[in-house]
Amino acid sequence: MEETIDLRQLFGTLKKRLWLIALITIIAAMISGIVSFFVLTPVYQARTQILVNQESSEQQPLNAYTIQTNIQLISTYNEIITSPVILEDVVKKLNLNVTAKQLSGQVQVTNSQDSQVAHIVVQDTNAKRATDIANTTADVFQEKISSIMSIDNVSVLSKAELADSLNPIKPAPLMNIAIAIVVGLMLGVGLAFLLEYLDQNIKNEQDVERILQIPVIGVISEISDGEVQPSSTSQSYTHTKGVTRGV
Repeated sequence: MEETIDLRQLFGTLKKRLWLIALITIIAAMISGIVSFFVLTPVYQARTQILVNQESSEQQPLNAYTIQTNIQLISTYNEIITSPVILEDVVKKLNLNVTAKQLSGQVQVTNSQDSQVAHIVVQDTNAKRATDIANTTADVFQEKISSIMSIDNVSVLSKAELADSLNPIKPAPLMNIAIAIVVGLMLGVGLAFLLEYLDQNIKNEQDVERILQIPVIGVISEISDGEVQPSSTSQSYTHTKGVTRGV
């Protein structure tokens, strides 16, 4: 019985302040939408692929050991691609207004497990510039790796295409709005319960029982002007913990 009363109070509080919860949720969603569409700068992503593969010959046929060696070299190549020796040439060729160190924050190199294919991923606020950086980075790396490591086993598998980079990857307005709705609901519900907790006004007999911890066994209804007034000799009584009071 105690748990049922608590649940009724819980839903009663939510119902009473439903307008507040809805208002906070709507405001949060609107702010998130405005920021996502009009404040945050779109970021575009371009991707190019390079293949690490040594050519087989009669003296050195392609085998599992050679493939495993190529896979292990990819982690080394990842470091070289984002190093100043590569990115400084990219900056010069594209005439970018950034340093090689700043550009390294836009370039990421990844590869799948046990794969000889590495992905050069570039993020930029301009789709065409992101595509140019990705392709130029791959070309410069292919040109300079032979002199850096005295090997020639890198080829460009696929270049970044501008058409594939036209849709920004962030911000994601719909996801941001959905997150804002959830956060707004949480804030609204929390504020509703806080206001209910701070409200110590007694409005009904349930509040009397809850605050005074005294059972109510009688309620005097309000009498309107059109109703017959009780005679002066009539009395009503309420009992509270064995104490009788006449009215």
